[in-house]
Amino acid sequence: MRYDDLRKRLVHAVLTAPGETPEALRRAVLEHASGAHDGVPPAFTRFVEKVANYAYRVTDEDIAALRSAGQSDDSLFEITVAAAVGAALHRLERGMAALRGEESD
Repeated sequence: MRYDDLRKRLVHAVLTAPGETPEALRRAVLEHASGAHDGVPPAFTRFVEKVANYAYRVTDEDIAALRSAGQSDDSLFEITVAAAVGAALHRLERGMAALRGEESD
């Protein structure tokens, strides 16, 4: 892919930048949002799927529910970014596959 190095650097930054959430959780969220469905704690699953598929539907109530479950704003930001990047990369890959004439999954 033409921008493969930039994509790798983006993923590396999302996963390894200092933060409140462990790299393993950010990786699970990113992969979940890009089509894998393992590793995301149940408390985050609904939110991650909403960010990945219907970001415009995320409400203050969604954030408040996660806050009341003990999540900080920094943690929620990190999870949101990982989910958004995972979803974007999945869409990019599907779009590139379509341009190459490959069958969709």
